[in-house]
Amino acid sequence: MMALRNSRFTRSLLLLIGSPLSSCSRAPSVDVLGSFFPAWLLCFVAGIVLAALVRLLLLRLNMKVPFPIVAYPSLAAFFTFTLWLVFFY
Repeated sequence: MMALRNSRFTRSLLLLIGSPLSSCSRAPSVDVLGSFFPAWLLCFVAGIVLAALVRLLLLRLNMKVPFPIVAYPSLAAFFTFTLWLVFFY
């Protein structure tokens, strides 16, 4: 009896988790000179450029970053996700 109840609960849980995914629409794309690019790619490039600009600003101000191998990719990811949320969500 308990196994039947657990399997029923598991199926119900999977159905509830999967139902929001069924309404996903096509991926947003941006028209650049007549060619469609995925929007995340443009946000990714802009995030890398913004992270590079922040790095140049920090170098100009003579500020040291403790772990640059972690900090700058994290900063690029932050800018990428923020741009995605602001412009395409």
